[in-house]
Amino acid sequence: MDRDSVQGRTWVTRKGIHVDRMASGWLIGRFIDPAARFKYVASKGYRPEANELRFDMFEAEFTHSVDSCTFEVLLEHFRLDDPALRPIAEIVHDIDLKDAKFDREETAGIDRLIAGIAMAHKEDEERLANALPIFDGLYEYFRRKRG
Repeated sequence: MDRDSVQGRTWVTRKGIHVDRMASGWLIGRFIDPAARFKYVASKGYRPEANELRFDMFEAEFTHSVDSCTFEVLLEHFRLDDPALRPIAEIVHDIDLKDAKFDREETAGIDRLIAGIAMAHKEDEERLANALPIFDGLYEYFRRKRG
């Protein structure tokens, strides 16, 4: 599945989004499918409707793989090789998988910001809307910093 084949889709994920689903939603909307729409459903038993793709959920087209979070899986699948995306993937990985694999200095602060968004906003649409500027800012920082 390439980027052209996923344009204008509805991207479905589990309710109660947190770091990996927030970051993946940002990545999808910014780099994969700018016309993406998002839908939040129960975690198990959801059967996708026509024109829907699932991410970061049971039996999803895009979800965790071995020791990679969904954000990393999307980067690899869609061959997004922008160097500014790699440190974001590392931060998301460490927060989501809690394994300190990359041990980036920014991780603890981003973890607190994401947790604050989740605490302040019950609705997933609001969570994603509030997370987008954080990931935009991180992207700009790493785009200019290069690493």
